Amino acid sequence: MKKTLCLLAFVVTLLPCVPVKGQTATDIVFERNAAMKTRDGVTLRADIYRPAGDGPFFVLLQRTPYSKDNTAVFARKAAERGFMVVAQDVRGRYTSEGEWYTFKHETEDGYDAVEWAAALPHSNGKVGMFGGSYVGATQMLAAIGHPPHLAGICPVVTASNYHENWTYQGGAFEQWFNESWISGLAQDTYSRQMKEAANAVIGDNVLPLKNFPVFNIRTAQDGAALTRSLTPYFLDWLDHPTYDSYWKQWSIEENYSQIQVPALTIAAWYDIFQGGSLRNYMGLKAHAGNEAARSGQHLLVTIGGHAGIGRTIGTVDFGPAAEEYDENDLTLDWYDYLFLGKQNQFANGKPVRIFVMGENKWRDEDAWPLERAVTTSYFLRSAGKANSASGDGELSTSAPDKEAVDGFVYDPVNPVPTVGGPLCCDPMHLAPGSRDQKDVEARPDVLVFSTPPLDSDLEVTGPVTLDLFAKSSAVDTDFTAKLVDVWPNGFAQNLTEGILRASYRESTSEARPIVPGKVYEYKIDLWSTSNVFLKGHQIRMEVSSSNFPRFDRNLNTGKPASTDSTFMKATNTILHDAAHPSALLLPVVPR
Repeated sequence: MKKTLCLLAFVVTLLPCVPVKGQTATDIVFERNAAMKTRDGVTLRADIYRPAGDGPFFVLLQRTPYSKDNTAVFARKAAERGFMVVAQDVRGRYTSEGEWYTFKHETEDGYDAVEWAAALPHSNGKVGMFGGSYVGATQMLAAIGHPPHLAGICPVVTASNYHENWTYQGGAFEQWFNESWISGLAQDTYSRQMKEAANAVIGDNVLPLKNFPVFNIRTAQDGAALTRSLTPYFLDWLDHPTYDSYWKQWSIEENYSQIQVPALTIAAWYDIFQGGSLRNYMGLKAHAGNEAARSGQHLLVTIGGHAGIGRTIGTVDFGPAAEEYDENDLTLDWYDYLFLGKQNQFANGKPVRIFVMGENKWRDEDAWPLERAVTTSYFLRSAGKANSASGDGELSTSAPDKEAVDGFVYDPVNPVPTVGGPLCCDPMHLAPGSRDQKDVEARPDVLVFSTPPLDSDLEVTGPVTLDLFAKSSAVDTDFTAKLVDVWPNGFAQNLTEGILRASYRESTSEARPIVPGKVYEYKIDLWSTSNVFLKGHQIRMEVSSSNFPRFDRNLNTGKPASTDSTFMKATNTILHDAAHPSALLLPVVPR
């Protein structure tokens, strides 16, 4: 029998293919480390999987910074369904040459990779891309270059603007994600540098990096030098806190009109890039470069994403329906539909499919956001003692008249801790997803506003905003908001959250300090959710000024926490009277 070659997961040497259950040794042909030259002469390497036979085959391409070895399981499944899969390490990662720098080369390298893959032996010239997180970025950025043979993309849980929903949010630095993500990336860079210095082939894990990166670079120069060597982009992120030309050069939102292919966008409740994923769908639906691309957009919103997979996300079991989602199968179904015209779930005329929490069911929709959702104001009300869940804060659909203010002292030395939510990429040290917020809500620096227990089920599906009127004793501070579903047993389930740095209240393109004591209106974007607040549950809004370490602490001095260590307390005051009707704006779906 003729032997072919296959990849056993994470093994870097070629081994004779071992038959697995349900397939013979000749089913899949495997080529390791196929070389491609970029337009500037850098060699990128890819693994190629294809069905046995001459084809030609449709090509599914993934370009990843996380090692192409991790594509093996999907690639085998795809080859069994008749696709040819090309898994490529991006520039400067693992087997590919060059210098790794986030986002910088993905448009040109992506274009070159698509055209190279389309011209490979056994390819029929039609290429689709797939994958999530940064691998979603490699798709979107390649599509912006509109390579002629790219015919579709499937970006999963990825961002739309690498300033506002990757590195910053509402002007605050995404400290936990940024540091944990690049710490993982730095290990391969560090290993490569050590190999080059030793001029020898040694193991991938030369030494594990510890206490990396260094955030406050002024007080740790030695660590800053290591950060500058391994992840110069991290320091560039800190040097560009506003949405300026540095970020605009690879912004997806600025270039929707350049994307000319259909896309299946997959987003997730509790995912760190949920806001950007939904913006990508809406932006492409409205502005993609041609009518075929605009009409070919599809959206699926599951639960978890970077926060986990399966039916339990955090500590909440979302039921058996949640187990129906399988990213690999869904991706292949998408390309069966797009390339082969198969009449599967994507042919039902409903371009949007969402998971509705609370009821824990899937539902098909005509559009996102839902046209039938009614924006409803839930006004913040109290007698001035809304501090903690034991206070007198209320949410009411009745507008306020004259009411006392609510205030708290925000001390960056003792910030409100992050408990669950949309987190990545170190669940061992900071667990993501749905978590009980009772400890957070016991703090006096957290204002808590709740409805009475509901008389009937109430569905909230769509974008959530807190319109807040507030003042501060500081020249800058943060305001945070968190939407919570309170169960009859007291479990306070976080749903979605947001933050706004006061100096970025008008625009993320320019920081403008506030005048201490002056009242400003702050519109805090909590992204979106889909949740049925069941009968007997309560709708709750938490308001505070920190969510650490998910976001960096505002020092209340107007200086960045990355370079300064001077902490100042701020007295922050929330107004909710007739002249300042602070309100939670919820998209309520009639039932």
